[in-house]
Amino acid sequence: MTLAISKDTLDEAVRILHGAQESRTPCPPLRERLLPVGDVASAYAVQRAMTQDAVAHGRRIVGAKIGLTNPVVQKQLGVGQPDFGVLFADMAVWDGAEVDVTRLLQPRVEAEVAFVLGRDLPYEQVTVADVIRATDHLLPAIEIVDSRIAGWDISIVDTVADNASSGLFVLGNQPVALSSVDLRLCGAVLEHQGEPVSVGSGAACLGNPVHAVAWLAATMAQAGTPLHAGDVILSGALGPMVPVQPGASYEARITGLGTVRTAFTNATGRREVR
Repeated sequence: MTLAISKDTLDEAVRILHGAQESRTPCPPLRERLLPVGDVASAYAVQRAMTQDAVAHGRRIVGAKIGLTNPVVQKQLGVGQPDFGVLFADMAVWDGAEVDVTRLLQPRVEAEVAFVLGRDLPYEQVTVADVIRATDHLLPAIEIVDSRIAGWDISIVDTVADNASSGLFVLGNQPVALSSVDLRLCGAVLEHQGEPVSVGSGAACLGNPVHAVAWLAATMAQAGTPLHAGDVILSGALGPMVPVQPGASYEARITGLGTVRTAFTNATGRREVR
C-alpha cells in the first residue's frame, strides 16, 4: 500500500505522540501538518509503528479496542466512523483499584462490554455466528480513554494514529456467557459518586456489540493482524464519555453482566477523602 506520507513524516508523528505521552503534555493535532486529512491508512501506519516499538520494548498485546461505535460519542468528537486500537497488558487495571491520575493526560471514562475470545477469528469476512462461536465469555468493563492530542481536538486520523485514544481499561471479575444476555437490549449506567453521569444501551454500539466485534475481526484480519483466542475485546461505548474528575470514583452497571468500578487519585497523586 502506498501511503501519502513519507517515512520521515511517519517517524516524526511517532516521535511527537511518544513525547506527549512521556511528558504528559498533550500535543497539537497531527492532521494537516503531518497527516493528510482523511488519510486513515497513513494514520494506521503511525499506529502500527508505535505498536511495533511498544512490543520491542517489552509490552505485551492482550487484545484490541473498538472506538467510535456510538453515535453520541461520534458527535462528541466530530468523527463519523469506527476505529480500532491495541490493548497492552500494562493498560489493565483491577476491578475496584485506584488509578494514579497523573499517569494520564486527559482521561475520560465509558461503560463497555468486553468480549474474551475462546477461538481465533482469522477471517476477512466475519459473521455474527462466527463471533458467537468464538466468544468464551463476556465481562463488564470501564474503558479509561485518553488523548495525546490537546483538548481532544481530534479527527479520525488523529485518534487512529493515537492508538484510538487508548488509555487504560478495567474488567469485572464474573464471566458471563454470551448466550445468557441479549446485548442489544442491555442497559448501561455509569455512576460517579453514586449518581448517574452516562446512560446507554447495547443498541447504541453499532446496533449490537456483537456487530462491533464482527467489524473489528474482519478489519483486523484484512490488516494482517487477526484476533486470537484469549484476546480481550473492548466492543465500544454504550453511552457518552465522561471526563474524569481527579479524586472521584466511578461504577458501571450493565444489565446481565453486573458491575465494575474504579477510582482516581487527585492531581497530587492522592485519593481525596469524601
